Parts: sequence; C-alpha cells; structure tokens
Amino acid sequence: MLNNDTKATAFDWEKRVNVVRGVANALSYMHHDCIPPIVHRDISSKNVLLDSSYEAQLSDFGTAKFLKPDSSSWTTFAGTFGYAAPVREKEKFHLMSDI
Repeated sequence: MLNNDTKATAFDWEKRVNVVRGVANALSYMHHDCIPPIVHRDISSKNVLLDSSYEAQLSDFGTAKFLKPDSSSWTTFAGTFGYAAPVREKEKFHLMSDI
C-alpha cells in the first residue's frame, strides 16, 4: 500500500494512527479482559489486517499462548525475527512480549 503513491496519499496520518489505536485496543483486550490473558507472540505488519474503513484486525493466532499468571511461562521462540520484543528474557514470555 505505501509503495503506491496514490494509495499512500489516501492512507493519511489520521488513518495510520487509527490502525495503531486498533492494534493497541486489541492487545489491551487480550491482555487485560481475557481470562486467562492471551499473548499473541507475533505482532507484525503481516498479521494486522485492515477492513474497508481501515480498522485494524489482528490475525494469525497460531503462536498465541494463554498466560498462566501463577506459573513460569517458558517457551521456544515464536514470532517474526525483527519484530520480537526486546524485553524478552531468554525464552520467557509475558504480556510485554506483545508490545
């Protein structure tokens, strides 16, 4: 979309901020409103779909995990290299892994 001048112009900053807000709202819901919380583990541009109104929808939950609050959550790496959270401690995942 952004490599086409006409489409990039139509995708103005207001729409871009709306996409970021939509992803943030989805992550907030998964982390704070779901019981147990869900960690997506692969937030990247290829996993954010836009509808006709440029509303963001998260996709590809193949690497998602339920976060068990009272246990150690260790796992092997999952996600897209270059998009992995820098806060990851070794192979442990937590809510900050999706930011």
